[in-house]
Formats: sequence, structure tokens, C-alpha cells
Amino acid sequence: MNKKRVLLGMSGGVDSSTAAVLLKEQGYEVIAITMKLLDKEFSDEDAKKVCEYLNIPHYTVDYTEEFNKNVIDDFCNCYANCKTPNPCIECNKYLKFGLMYEKAKELGCNFIATGHYAKTEFSELYNKCVIKKAESIKKDQSYVLWSIPKDVVDKVLFPLADYTDKIEIRKIAENYNLPVANKKDSQDICFIPDGNYKKFLEENSDIKPVKGNIVNSKGEILGKHNGLYYYTIGQRKGLGISNPVPLFVLGFNKEKNEVIVGEEKELYKKELLVEDVNILLFDEIKEPLGVMTKTRYSAREFASTIYPTEDNSKIKVVFDEPQRAITPGQSAVFYIDDVLVRRRKNCVGSVK
Repeated sequence: MNKKRVLLGMSGGVDSSTAAVLLKEQGYEVIAITMKLLDKEFSDEDAKKVCEYLNIPHYTVDYTEEFNKNVIDDFCNCYANCKTPNPCIECNKYLKFGLMYEKAKELGCNFIATGHYAKTEFSELYNKCVIKKAESIKKDQSYVLWSIPKDVVDKVLFPLADYTDKIEIRKIAENYNLPVANKKDSQDICFIPDGNYKKFLEENSDIKPVKGNIVNSKGEILGKHNGLYYYTIGQRKGLGISNPVPLFVLGFNKEKNEVIVGEEKELYKKELLVEDVNILLFDEIKEPLGVMTKTRYSAREFASTIYPTEDNSKIKVVFDEPQRAITPGQSAVFYIDDVLVRRRKNCVGSVK
């Protein structure tokens, strides 16, 4: 078996197509897989064109059932429970670094690769393969990779890790005359191409618009809402409330069907609990550890200390400075010197 055989996730976009070129340049035997995740809006035509042009084997595998169960159902359940999900994280966990890794083993591949902007490398300090930020902080996608199983990290390749600008990637694609060199980037959630998540929820789940009260932290009624899933923590626009001081969504009372609002200063919290722990650098956290924590994909990370709970099922995060709009359903991702320590999904809630 070729010890440099790799299964590449091939969407047919410029990133994954350029990743195929770079892997071939590095001497890998590349096999490509396109995962069919949706019954609608699916085409593997571009992926097949690229693979035929590069003379690499290509497979299309139907994972719509698994995608519906692990990604779409989770997306709907989060909104039904007043959480704001990140479906890319679930897709990475179950599909791209779960089922795709199993398929790689079936095909005799030693590695899997994707077009993510992140890096894997062996660390002498930790004596293991680690996930690090990409060279381009602007493009870095390490935040959405926290759920990769620990035993898979050293089998993952990110060919785009050292590129700092999408212009560089397109230039490589153009130099190789790839048929997708000028293809537009996909910006939306793949299963909601029009960006209308409210319509998607109403058509694909039991969630329906149910009017209720908008209240302040004292329980005083200030207005009406059309459905809890219309809002997320930190939101200001769309409340329809006239108030001398701007108001923001602070949280929800699902039992009373209430949206809770308040002034911006009330959005800031210094502590939170997180669950669904995946520690990548250590077997477990036994004592307080100083890290940088990021609570949203587009947010900066901030200095903090993390503490294990008694049964290690959750971790408490204490920030050096209060943080704005910590949101249940999002992930708290921890770094030490740009190395992923662990990540956790679903902020349980702010403690203080």
C-alpha cells in the first residue's frame, strides 16, 4: 500500500481543487470523494471535471441520511431550545472527519485532506500531532475543527495551511488551468443557500412562529415577538421597541415564550460553563490552565483560565475581562500559542 495515499474531500470549489494540486506536488497519491449531503442543490459536475483533468480517481458517496440526522436535525433542535448552532462543526465531526475517515480506510488511504485553512504538525513540546491556526489569521478555520477525534488528528492534512490570501490560491488554480479557477466562493450555510434560516426551520421542523412577550430582566413587558427563533443573544435590530437606551437580546425564557432584553452592559459576562468537551492536547485537565478562548467563529480570542468540574463533564471558563454576548449553542475554543487545546460545543450558560 502506498504510504502517501490520501483521500481528499472534493467539493469542486477552488479551495479543494487547489488542495488536490498541492497534494500531488507533494508526492501524494490522491483519491477524491464528493459527499452528497443534500437531495436538492447537489451537483458533483465540477468535482468530476477537476478530477478528470488532474487524472485522479473520484467517488461520489451519498451521505444525505447521515447529514440530516447529525447536522440538520441538530440545527433545528438547537433553535427549538433557544440555542444558536454552528452546523459546520457538526458536519466536520460526523461527516468530513468521521465518515470520510472511515471511507479513507476502506480505500486503503493513510490520510484524509480538506481545503480548510488550518494546520496539522508534530509538536515536540506536546509529543504529538497538533492542530494549529493557519498562517492567515483572516482565513483561519481552526475554530470549526475542534470536534475532530483525537486519534484522527495525525491522519489529517490541510494543504492550504501556509497560504495567506485567497488570491494566491486562485493564482495556483489559474496556473494549472483548473476549470474552477474563477468559481465563486460559497458563503452561506450549504443547506440554506438563500440565507433564510427562519423559513428553513418552519418548513423542515415543528418550529412555527408563536407570538410572545419581550420583557426586561425585571419581567416587565416591553413589546411582542413573533417567535423565539427569530432572535439571538446580542441582537439589537428587529425588536420593534422604542426605548431611551438601546436594548439588546439577553436571553430567553422558553417555558414562558419570552425574549429577555436589556442594556448593552448587561450582555457582558465573565464566566461560563461548557459541555461536550474534546481535549486535544491532554488526556484531561486536572488543574487551572491559562488559555486564549474564542466564543464565536468571527470573534477574537481573549485571555482566560479554564477549570475542570468534579466529574470532568464540563469546564468552567473565567475570562480576565468580561465578554460580550456569550451565546448558548456556540463553541468555546481554547488555544495555547495558536495550538488548539480543546473545544467545546454549547455554552451551557453564563455563570456571572
